[in-house]
Amino acid sequence: MSRYRALAERFGTPLYVYDLDEIEAARQQLSDALPQEFTLFYALKANPHPGLVRALREGEGRHCRPEISSTGELESALAAGFRGEDCLYTGPGKTAGELDEAIRLGVRVFSTDSVSDVRHVAAAALANGVTADCLLRVNSATASATSSIRMTGTPSQFGFDSETLADVVPELRTVAGVRITGMHFFPLSNAKDEQSLVGEFLHTIELAARLQHELDLPLRFLDIGGGFTVPYAVPGSRGSYPKLRGELAAALDTHFPRWRTEGPEIACESGRYLVGASGTLVASVSNVKVSRGRKFVILDAGINTFGGMSGLGRLLPVAVGTESGECVESASLVGPLCTPGDILGREIGLPALAPGDLVTIPNAGAYGPTASLLMFLGRPAPTEVVVRGDTVLSVSRIEHSRSYVAVDGPSADTGAGGTA
Repeated sequence: MSRYRALAERFGTPLYVYDLDEIEAARQQLSDALPQEFTLFYALKANPHPGLVRALREGEGRHCRPEISSTGELESALAAGFRGEDCLYTGPGKTAGELDEAIRLGVRVFSTDSVSDVRHVAAAALANGVTADCLLRVNSATASATSSIRMTGTPSQFGFDSETLADVVPELRTVAGVRITGMHFFPLSNAKDEQSLVGEFLHTIELAARLQHELDLPLRFLDIGGGFTVPYAVPGSRGSYPKLRGELAAALDTHFPRWRTEGPEIACESGRYLVGASGTLVASVSNVKVSRGRKFVILDAGINTFGGMSGLGRLLPVAVGTESGECVESASLVGPLCTPGDILGREIGLPALAPGDLVTIPNAGAYGPTASLLMFLGRPAPTEVVVRGDTVLSVSRIEHSRSYVAVDGPSADTGAGGTA
């Protein structure tokens, strides 16, 4: 009996299996690709499961700090044993309530995207009697890489436009409650090759040095972003970056000659690279049907379980593994939802499958349940099993529930038999 068959029989399907050995291998591989002085952040948006976040805090080698974009992700980081002060809080839409909560829980470093964003952080800091550190996220007017998912060089909700920073820095210097302590860049995601990644990092370092000089900006901290790649829902290995460490060190030596001893502290961040290869989604075939000459294999896992971000071009088509042999036919792999958009793979190669068969989707550790249409149609969330080798460490499931808030009036619906 295969490992996944045994786990499916114990815990049912759909089922995510996350292997911590693979996470530790990814962390070591990325650590080896970066200068040893670098700080490494883990972007919880990729997978906020506390078991995975904890694995990146513990163990041998370079530990990862949390990069978060919500108080929900902050809760996961705290559950994994981090402190609030370990976190970098990012995102363009921070509300007054979540800023207050984050600061009360110890967060002190925020990546900011606009003057008003800085002022919102400052107001929450002053209300709590503290001073917060703000990084200015910079949206460069130009870019190096021409492939990958572009995150800079265009109009965006993310970051200060680099060409307008000179106009707003004087105002930022006067905002009470915050210190401007550095810059944050995130120019691309999922770089297609090492040359693209290196080129973008070198462009970022040169721009950061120029802005620091031209604007007399304090630069105690410089986050140059990420872009490290791993296949998504298809077989394959993580990206390899044999030249990156030397190229980064040389660029920093040129533009920040005393970076190793006097700063700025340099950071990179990664989400998918650190956890993507750790995960496998195990699903069962519920039904097989033919419609007007086309075959549809219907699984108990769809875009409510995996692939809710497929609109970004990240998913279609998946590639699956099975216990049924080699691919012998073309069919569409679909989920159980009442929508024609519930498609995991259109006309992909599959073995002959029948109800009850298992399929496995590899490299599914990033952008899984929490990046999916998890509550659509009210279907149960998938079970998530954390393992180390053959040892099961935890089994959990995200539960859907509705909380009612007390309201005045005899017609209030309490959810427990009240009349409307």
